[in-house]
Order: sequence, then structure tokens, then C-alpha cells
Amino acid sequence: MSQLSEILSKNHDQNIEELKELLRIPSISSLSEHKEDIQKAASWIANKLESIGLEHVEIVQTKGHPIIYADWLHQENAPTVLVYGHYDVQPVDPVHLWETPPFEPTIRDEKIFARGATDDKGQTFLHIKAVETLLKLEGRLPVNIKFCIEGEEEIGSPNLPQFLSENKEKLACDVAVISDSDMWDRGVPAITYSLRGLCALEISLKTANSDLHSGMFGGGVQNANHLLIQLLSTLHDLNGKVHVDHFYDDVVELTDFEKEQIKALGFNEEKLKKSLGLTDLTGGEDNFPYPERISSRPTLEINGLWGGFQGEGTKTVIPNEAHAKITCRLVHNQNPEKIQGLIKKHLEEHAPKGCTVKVSLQDTGNPFLTPIDSPMIQKAAEAYQNVYGKAPVYKREGGSIPIVSDFSQSLNAPVVLMGFGLPDENLHAPNEHFNLENFDKGILTICSFLELLNK
Repeated sequence: MSQLSEILSKNHDQNIEELKELLRIPSISSLSEHKEDIQKAASWIANKLESIGLEHVEIVQTKGHPIIYADWLHQENAPTVLVYGHYDVQPVDPVHLWETPPFEPTIRDEKIFARGATDDKGQTFLHIKAVETLLKLEGRLPVNIKFCIEGEEEIGSPNLPQFLSENKEKLACDVAVISDSDMWDRGVPAITYSLRGLCALEISLKTANSDLHSGMFGGGVQNANHLLIQLLSTLHDLNGKVHVDHFYDDVVELTDFEKEQIKALGFNEEKLKKSLGLTDLTGGEDNFPYPERISSRPTLEINGLWGGFQGEGTKTVIPNEAHAKITCRLVHNQNPEKIQGLIKKHLEEHAPKGCTVKVSLQDTGNPFLTPIDSPMIQKAAEAYQNVYGKAPVYKREGGSIPIVSDFSQSLNAPVVLMGFGLPDENLHAPNEHFNLENFDKGILTICSFLELLNK
């Protein structure tokens, strides 16, 4: 490790300048005017991988933006590691809130500010530099390496699942590693071992064939808004539990060790309430602690609700249509399509008299979990310990990254989320940045992980 540290220290400024080159490319995947920039970023990544000694470098054109593949496969009887990352970034609006231009990387306070600095160009770049450093030092790698870097993560990775399905042999690996998450705090590494999945539905409820005059028909016909509220109220009981038959059937309860890990993270309820401007934290199942409710329990949320007159002033009508949007966050072992079916069935069976209900099924994403005691997770924990001098905390994320589950299922391999960002680095927001204290340490941790895999 000391030799690796010396090389990184010697090349630190050059490595930062190379990262700046990548960060200057405005590879915004959601905006068509940046299509050429996406291609430019893909070419930059491919050229860099080739220049450090990776082989079989390809820029694979999809129906959307390209995927870059590269490998180094010369270590017999050693594990194969697949590194996933993405080179596309979020739009930069509102631009006026940036202290410096989003695509002119600037260093201040030992942080590099630019769109993509932490999500995910900066963190992906750490893996490239780790491989380069090991090849410079040893002339070979301790394991076999494959890279799969895409340009559509910020728009939901629409073409990556098909690429995974069609290239299972090419992408076959013993572990997939993703650095697109964060540490727990400064100096406190974390391994995210679970992500919630999701599913979405939309409800349309209809009564009469048009809106009706409330003076002529009020008190005599059904109001679509009233009926929809009545229907939605059947989805939860008074304690916040989802009141849909079989909704919880496949939920796996936390182990005592997992509960202790959650407690060990620490939770300041008063601080959170103050920051959110709330007087209590009583959403969801009130018989579970807040940290468990937001990470380890499934939810059903009404995200949108509309019907009738929406304009300024008053319009005395009885609306004939009302609509709602629902999303669920799902936990390990729950199937999104099954949950959609259960909710649809519930809504149809509980529809009030005098209306018709149409439920449309929308996006889904599978939950993800790699057990804490997985050998790959434990190797990652040891690598963090080696570099940061502190064992990582283990955490479940309440959010969803469906592509993580796609990797796990398509390749039948464990996925390790090794994050090096910090929670306050403004990803997706103005003044996104990456703390440089985790730049060389991140590279060293990845190097340590790769070396530990061959022991």
C-alpha cells in the first residue's frame, strides 16, 4: 500500500487534471442538444481505458446513448470483477445558483466543483485510476477486470437491461462493483447493502358523462372527488399500515444484527424534525422506528391527486372525473408486478357505488440486497478498514436504483456498492462537488479490495 500511496501522491495533480477533462464535457443525457457531448464523453472514457492497458475496448451503440466495454483477463484462477459506472450527468438548472460554471471544474476548500464530480464521473474515474496504478506498479492486476460504463443512468438506463441480457457471457463475473453511492459521514465509510424497489400505478375514477352543475344536481349525484378520497382511504389503516391483502406476505424481517446496525448509525429525531419543519414523524407504520420505516419497510404513497376545477376562483361543478398517482417502495423479496396486481385488485374491489375505476400499471423496479455476511461485502469492508482505519457501517437505502438489481439478476453475481461521495455533495443540485480527501483514499481502497479478492 505504501508504494501505491507514493505513486498516487506523485501523480495526484495529473490525475486531477485528467478528471477535469472529463468533467468539462457537458454529457447531459436527457437533453437532445447534448447528443454530441455524450458521444464525446464516451470516446474520452474509451480512449482512457485503452491508454492504461485495457483490452477489447468497445463503444457499443444502443438505441439511445452508447455503453463502453473493456476488459483485462490475464489472471488465471482469480475472480473476475465487473465495474459499472455512468458518464452521463443531470441538467444544471438553475444555473444562476452555481458559484462557478458547472462545466468549468474548480477546486476550492479541497473540493472539486462541477456537474458529475460525485455523480458519477468522479467515482467511476477512481476505478479507472485504481486499475492504471496497479498496472503501473505490478504490470498486471490481481484479478480479472471488466468495465461496463453507460450514458443513460440519469434517464433510467432504458437500454442497459437489454445489453445485460444479450451479453451475459461477455459480462460474466464473480462480483459487480458500483461506486455511485455515499459514505456515512466524513471519515466514516459505508457499504449500502440494500435498496428498495418500486412500482407505480395511476387511478382514474369516473361517474357521470360530464361535470354537472352543483345547484341543479348537488345532493342527487355522486361527486368523483368524494368517491376517490373514499377509495384511497381504504389503502391504509389508522396505524399507517398498508391495508391491502397480502401486501406484506413476502417481506423478510430484519435480523437482530441488522437492527443493531441501524441503531448504531445514530438518529436524532429532534434535529430531523427541526430541519423539516415538522412537529412529529408519524408517517408509515407507527410500530416501527423511523430509521427502519424509511429503509427497511415497504410503503404505499399517494403522489398526485386531482379532479374538478383547478383554476382561480370558484366554479360550482360536481366533477365527473378524479385521478390519483401511487408509488410503492418495496423491500427485499417483494415482487413489484405482484404488488401492482394486489393494489389493482384492492382498488377495483373497493370501488364505491356509482362510479367506474380504471387502474393503469406503470414503472417497476426490483429491490436489491446483498447479505452483509457475503464474502464480497466482507472483502470490501476490510479494504475500507485498511485505508480509512475504520470499519464501514452497513446501511439500507430507502431509495431505488433498479439497474443494481438488474446486474444481480442478469449476471447471477453479488453486487457491492462502494461509495466514496459524501451525503452533502449536492448531487443533482447546483454546486455539485467531490471532496478530494476521498480521491486518493478512494483509489487506494479499490486497489486494496482488488488485491484482497485474490487472497
